[in-house]
Amino acid sequence: MAQFPGSGNKRFTRADSLAGSITPERKWWDVEMYDLDVEPNIDKFAIKGKNTIHFTLSNNPISRMQIDLQKPMQIDSAFLDKQKMNYSRDGNIYYVELTEKQLNDLKNEYKTGIKKQHQLLIYFKGIPKPALYPPWDGGLVWNQDKDKNPWVGVACQGEGASCWWPCKDHPYDEPDSTLISVTTPKNLMNISNGKLRTSTEVAGGKKKWQWFVSSPINIYNITMNVGNYAHFKDTMQGENGILELDYYVLSYNLEKAKKHFVQVKPALRALEYWMGPYPFYKDGFKLVETSYLGMEHQSAVAYGNGYENGYMGSDYSRSGWGDDWDYIIVHESGHEWFGNNVSCNDVADMWIHEGFTTYSEVMYVDYHYGKKAGDEYLRGLLGRVSHDRPIKGSYNVKNEGSSDMYSKSAGFIHTLRAIINNDTLFREIIRGIQTQFRYKQIPSTEVEAFISQKAGINFQKTFDQYLSTTQIPSLEYYIKKQKNKIQLHYRWSNCIKGFDMPMWLPESKNNMKLVNPGEGWQSMTTSCQSIEEVKQLLNKNFYIRYKEVDPSNQ
Repeated sequence: MAQFPGSGNKRFTRADSLAGSITPERKWWDVEMYDLDVEPNIDKFAIKGKNTIHFTLSNNPISRMQIDLQKPMQIDSAFLDKQKMNYSRDGNIYYVELTEKQLNDLKNEYKTGIKKQHQLLIYFKGIPKPALYPPWDGGLVWNQDKDKNPWVGVACQGEGASCWWPCKDHPYDEPDSTLISVTTPKNLMNISNGKLRTSTEVAGGKKKWQWFVSSPINIYNITMNVGNYAHFKDTMQGENGILELDYYVLSYNLEKAKKHFVQVKPALRALEYWMGPYPFYKDGFKLVETSYLGMEHQSAVAYGNGYENGYMGSDYSRSGWGDDWDYIIVHESGHEWFGNNVSCNDVADMWIHEGFTTYSEVMYVDYHYGKKAGDEYLRGLLGRVSHDRPIKGSYNVKNEGSSDMYSKSAGFIHTLRAIINNDTLFREIIRGIQTQFRYKQIPSTEVEAFISQKAGINFQKTFDQYLSTTQIPSLEYYIKKQKNKIQLHYRWSNCIKGFDMPMWLPESKNNMKLVNPGEGWQSMTTSCQSIEEVKQLLNKNFYIRYKEVDPSNQ
């Protein structure tokens, strides 16, 4: 998602735990598929529909199922395997109550180990939370285009999918596939994720649009886009064959879009080079024009950057390297790899989505303009770091960390790249994450362990420092010249106990040495010609602070 403010400090409540933890009422069943069928009432800013949750047993069942649906949305009725169910409400969740017979039957099924698929059909309605400032303040987006046609969208990353439809609203359990049906006035179109299956005229001068997602999907990515759209398409020869590219834009922007969206192929080529094949060839790639800035809606990327380069017309990095390409095309497309393919299993680890995706901007610049340009773009991003809170949030309470998960995480990833000092290996690691964790929901610890193992360096303390504190390590140093030798003295400060991040220091003008500074002073002899030359050779690609100290005080 585009940059958003941090959530600030908060006291967590029972409601936070119900939303953010894998409760017993969630744990025993596993979503296989959502069959979501909705109709927005554009005049009343309301929505009604039904959702059939196809699920199997993942643990020994208990007597209740937790279904998330945020107020003021409400459930009308529920049926488990065609049997009408009782249910109760507790704030933003519902408990569907199983009968004694249903529970016993499910327990017996679990004992046999033979998986059967069950269906929980839920009818629902209400006026969902409107997005007042999307995508930062999310919900349903009710708008009009300049010709006064309705223009409806969704931006609910922070709020969660349950702000507009009933589901298991926790990132650990993605459906394997999803069917999305949206009924619109027949003069409008709906664009959702995946591939269009049918568009059928129905009673009342309406049309039903049915889209199918054949891959696992983060449910905050499930979307509808209702508007007066025009469609054009293209293809790209990608790493995994022919990738279908579809573009849905407001009808009066068609020619403008055809010119501007030539940027998509260069963006996808750069992203495929660094991160591996686009993860959703079966579902294709779409850009869909929206009235808000952008969102990473899987295979239906929301685009609202006004057909301008940069971030709303300016270089987001302030480095000089972000003016000539469209930030939203690159950033939101980058989420197809990190966020949509590889996903966190608790929003506290959202840095996996946002940090690597922000770094995909650096990869794009590097690919098209060279490594020096990528380095400079990254350093520009670091000017946006606030150091207000740790990047990791609190677990099991639906709490994201600081918005530093964007730029600070990218700076940290760039630091790892500088330590590894082998772009072939670094690229293998990034692509390896995509392969190892394809379509998976994982904790940060698994990504951390994978990077350490593939790099051959234990980065555990480095991850702890950058992800769990607000401190930026300082390399304190002083330089002494004695006779014909120059001695560089160094140590870490402003860091956690046991911080052991290695780094490269100048052994000579043309040679860097990998050293392991500690909290005590260490030294190395360099063959540099002057103290000033040593200072100039200190690596600018480490996200640290260099702090020269007075040697007489040491």
